[in-house]
Amino acid sequence: MGIPPPSSAQRGLGSPAANAEQRPETWPSGALLAGFDAGQTHTTCRLAADDGDGDGVLLAEGQGPGVVHLAATDGPQRFNAALRESLEAARQALPADRRQDTLAAAAVGASGIEAGSPAQIQGLTLAASALGLPSDRLVVTGDERTALRGAFPEGPGIVVISGTGTIAVGSDGQGRHHRCAGWGWLLDGAGSTMDIGRDALALSLRMADGREPESPLREAIWQVLGLDPQDPGAPQRIKALVVDPAFGAAGFARLAPELNRLAEGGDRSAIAILERNAQALVAMVAAVAAALDLREPPVAALGGGLLHLAGLRNRFEQGLRRQGAHRVEPRGDACQGALHLAAALLRPDPDLGAAAAVQDASMA
Repeated sequence: MGIPPPSSAQRGLGSPAANAEQRPETWPSGALLAGFDAGQTHTTCRLAADDGDGDGVLLAEGQGPGVVHLAATDGPQRFNAALRESLEAARQALPADRRQDTLAAAAVGASGIEAGSPAQIQGLTLAASALGLPSDRLVVTGDERTALRGAFPEGPGIVVISGTGTIAVGSDGQGRHHRCAGWGWLLDGAGSTMDIGRDALALSLRMADGREPESPLREAIWQVLGLDPQDPGAPQRIKALVVDPAFGAAGFARLAPELNRLAEGGDRSAIAILERNAQALVAMVAAVAAALDLREPPVAALGGGLLHLAGLRNRFEQGLRRQGAHRVEPRGDACQGALHLAAALLRPDPDLGAAAAVQDASMA
């Protein structure tokens, strides 16, 4: 979903110098926990020492390549590489005397993995091989689930993610979960930077052929694409450009910041596009809240669309208030949520067993 990297405050890590100042004189003993946030652009692995209570003591962080859907031709290979390389990078950031410590449990939140789907089972098998762990010491789920656990580790709440795609997922704090939207950019991208950019580009073409009155939007959007607004052949070039496999959802999404700039300048057509997409996000929240019987739920807004497009974020917050919901800052990020799930694997449930209980919760 394109969840952006967490702030230093959220992840508990800062610069190397700051990290050194935060390290205790004696490192906690015990096995390592790993939490992964595997997105389309990069993968983050965060390591913690199991302290027998909570999520452990945060030790190090490493980066690796991104993932694609496991159904893609190179999906399994890229998933494997993302976990291995980010884990190795995190190990290298550990003190020398801890780099060979045993990995006791891990949780992976990955883009494109739906809870309860065949892809989740495949991901669990691949992760077990990549990390050298038995499946009962692993959780593999969607990155929206780890984002939810990180944002609301102990109570009810809803997470809305607006990046290249969108999704909302919530918890009632009593074991029930519900997800809404997120059915892929070709089918269900309302509220995403992809939809915002596509809507802007489509509107520019309607302006070019006379269906809509001209505004500065057409010239601005075409210039982002490197096209001459005065070139009569530009519309045909756009038609060819958007069907190029290299363009894809990300190609549309990169137009969203310019649309946001136009809206801030008062362009009415740009404002209408932001308003429509903000209301789509509010509708997702309303659907999750209704399914979970949540009244006045706290909502954490994540993803580049809501974090970096002020026009979208402000309209989203206004819509939330009209629904009785309210935006809050997340307690932690998706990596922290993954560490929550990994730590829970080492706290046996007397009825289900640790792995069964955690896997069941991630699939709810």
